[in-house]
Amino acid sequence: MNYIWFLIILVSILSAAYTGRINDVVNAIMTGAQASVKIALYLAGIMAFWLGIMKIAEKSGLVAGISRLLTPVAKKLFPDVPKDNPAIGDIAMNFSANAFGLSNAATPMGIKAMKELQKLNKEKKSASNDMCTLLAMNTAGWQLVPATVIAVLVANGSKNATEIVFPTLIVTTITFVSAIVIVKVLEKISPAQKIKVKGDEESEND
Repeated sequence: MNYIWFLIILVSILSAAYTGRINDVVNAIMTGAQASVKIALYLAGIMAFWLGIMKIAEKSGLVAGISRLLTPVAKKLFPDVPKDNPAIGDIAMNFSANAFGLSNAATPMGIKAMKELQKLNKEKKSASNDMCTLLAMNTAGWQLVPATVIAVLVANGSKNATEIVFPTLIVTTITFVSAIVIVKVLEKISPAQKIKVKGDEESEND
């Protein structure tokens, strides 16, 4: 990807030099750099706000309550994960954070959940069905409140940045459902990975 970006920039500069529009390129670079700093500051403010709300929700027990509500759904989507495994709670927390558009907060939870799923995975060199399902969920990125998109719209002078909420909800719902359906269909085509459970470990040690 770095090579592709370098090629695009190089071709742009050479084309501008050839057509005598190098000043336009320089002005565009300066304007873009200024806009990127502005957007970054707006984004930092919005993320700080929502992360604060998420922290309050976590301290008040709201996030834990949402996670408990999502746990039965997580168990259905990840049937191979043992009932009391911590991965279920991590997955529910990851989904909750993504739903509020807090990708920065969701990332460590997703990594933690993936590590727990890897512990259950006997085939360490390939991803298990549950790991693929988690990856599909995060790639689809279902969002109830797209905080990042709202921040970008505000930074660019949008007068009604929240109007993106409903369209985003529709699109991410479609992509999320599609991702889950596709990954479950592919599970039927590909042989299921056997996972490591506590009983197996004890029998191996014996």
